Amino acid sequence: MASITKTIPDDFILGAAASAWQTEGWQGKQPGQDSWMDAWYKRERHVWHNGYGPAVATNFYQRYKEDVALMKQAGLTHFRTSINWSRFFTDYRNAVVDEDYATYIDNVLDELIRAGIEPMICLEHYELPAELFDNDGGWASREVVELFVRYVGKVFERFHAKVRRWYTFNEPVVVQTRVYLDALRWPHEQNTGTWMQWNHHKNLATARAIQLFREKGYPGTIGCILNPEVTYPRSSAAHDQKAAQMYDLFYNRVFLDPMVHGCYPELLLDTLARHEVAWHYSENDLAVMRDNCVDELGINLYYPHRVQAPSHAWNPETPFHPACYYEPFTLPGRRMNTSRGWEIYPQIIYDMAMRLKTDYRNIPWFIAENGMGIENEGRFRNSDGVIEDDYRIEFYSEHLFQALRAREAGANCLGYMVWAFTDNVSPMNAFKNRYGLVEIDLENNRDRRLKKSAYWFRQIRDSRVLALSVDDEWK
Repeated sequence: MASITKTIPDDFILGAAASAWQTEGWQGKQPGQDSWMDAWYKRERHVWHNGYGPAVATNFYQRYKEDVALMKQAGLTHFRTSINWSRFFTDYRNAVVDEDYATYIDNVLDELIRAGIEPMICLEHYELPAELFDNDGGWASREVVELFVRYVGKVFERFHAKVRRWYTFNEPVVVQTRVYLDALRWPHEQNTGTWMQWNHHKNLATARAIQLFREKGYPGTIGCILNPEVTYPRSSAAHDQKAAQMYDLFYNRVFLDPMVHGCYPELLLDTLARHEVAWHYSENDLAVMRDNCVDELGINLYYPHRVQAPSHAWNPETPFHPACYYEPFTLPGRRMNTSRGWEIYPQIIYDMAMRLKTDYRNIPWFIAENGMGIENEGRFRNSDGVIEDDYRIEFYSEHLFQALRAREAGANCLGYMVWAFTDNVSPMNAFKNRYGLVEIDLENNRDRRLKKSAYWFRQIRDSRVLALSVDDEWK
């Protein structure tokens, strides 16, 4: 074994992320303030592991002071979370602010700032109001874009003095992909046209929010948190290369290109037209998107995506799905997180960085989420009650190493944030796999305990040095 080190620049973000719906719980929520996530949970609680969902979550709404103190203890320089659109208003059509919830947000921001932790705020992290989903069709509706812009305006107006880094969406491709492409989540409708309409309206809503932010002259930056899947073909053969190109087109470039370059890829538009996928946009939409690109990106990366050319023809009697161009490829001997069923391949960080440098004007970006979910973590508890999550420290170290390596190679990488600060509820998976620097004890009033990884995180924050033990072959 050998040891290698990387210096962590003083201005390099070392933070953690969460979201409102996964942490706050429903304490203080008024009737009619359900999000799409809340509505899905109420309708299909049985699909959530052990029935856990957002109802209590981690009870951050009541325990934020305790959690911010733990953030400071763990050494976070930044904390990213969201404002819950569904709770921010009592009347979405007339933009009537829920003053109790807005005061809570004020208090959270104040607590973070007092602790020396910079808040980074996402404006929608799957928290589309259920009312707008039920009555308007969610992001398929042009009206929802207008209501979002009104919401964003109220949020900017209220909190611009406390927040300098804003993000319109977290993983804007996810909800509609799970619902309208793969029909895995309520209401389980396979409709690629609706999927693309959601994509477009989220791209447009981002551009409109950026336009408003700049017109008002608010300080700071505004961007979006994307989750591009670094895609590798099975082979160098043309058919496998095309499979990777098409997967990348539909799941990555559909947001990367309009947000960074201000336009959709021509190949995407041509392919949708060839398959007669019905969605609507205007030339004015495209002009607004062209003139209002993001200042920076957050990039969520967990695992690689590997594809090969499809082995069977697509059934023409079924609606078009991008999967007609690819199918998954399993790399023999791949390293796995068996709890989550995800491949571990830290090289994705460097490869994504080089792509952003080369193809996306070396835009400022940071790792907005990277983490390792493990089942039954209690088995790693030591005699002092601390979970010794050395596997997570190894995972973080290897991925952070790649981010620092990429920065040294000229990538405009601003930092590294882990998912998540505490264990928290995830869609369907609930608390089955734990991700946190901090343990949430579901059996004991959701008490908190720092894991070994939290102490490690504090150490690298203080020393600004990452030490990594590797074998000679890896090196």
